[in-house]
Amino acid sequence: MRAVSVDKDNNKMTHKIRVIVADDHECIRVGVKYLLQARPNIEVVGEAADTHGLAVLLDACACDVVVSDIAMPGIDGSSNAVPFLRRLLRRRPHPHVVALTMVGNGHLLSGLQSIGVSGIIDKRDAAQTLVDAIAVVVSGRVHLSEQVRVALNVAQRAPHLYANALSAREWEVFQLYAQGLAVHEIAERLQRSGKTISTQKRSAMRKLGLETEDDLVEYARQIGVI
Repeated sequence: MRAVSVDKDNNKMTHKIRVIVADDHECIRVGVKYLLQARPNIEVVGEAADTHGLAVLLDACACDVVVSDIAMPGIDGSSNAVPFLRRLLRRRPHPHVVALTMVGNGHLLSGLQSIGVSGIIDKRDAAQTLVDAIAVVVSGRVHLSEQVRVALNVAQRAPHLYANALSAREWEVFQLYAQGLAVHEIAERLQRSGKTISTQKRSAMRKLGLETEDDLVEYARQIGVI
């Protein structure tokens, strides 16, 4: 059940939406909490700087909505919270998830929708739309900020690209390649063939809508991999 408070002026019960805020940048967490704590129908019940902290909070307290960055440190040591959010959204029941991001790649954003993220907010839009997004997702609907809608529309106009989410192995190869390892070095580290690594790298780039090595490096910078 949601937290309940009493409106003394109107002498009636109001249900507060319980929110956990997760982002590895303290300034973002402070800003988000400032926006939310000004709303009488929202209660921030915890904050986390990585997915490990988020997991601990979710086990310790009930919440209705998780507002989470997607490029914060993961439990596996990567700078990617998406695998954790995917596992969270497979639970029954699970909180709603509003993703915060600076990523402008429509194919990755579409991948977030495919795993059940019901709110996606570009951080540049957060001040104007985050509170509305929380109310919308709690009602069972989807909320996308303006920058996110633009990116998704661009991706939809490129039918030769794929909007699938990366597999765990593709993401692993993508990260290592972005960090400067050659295909043969990744193959040796992961104990796979060079052909397999090349295939997974190409598949990851295709799914993310990346055409060149420069695109790959720039995208990795955007999401904090390098």
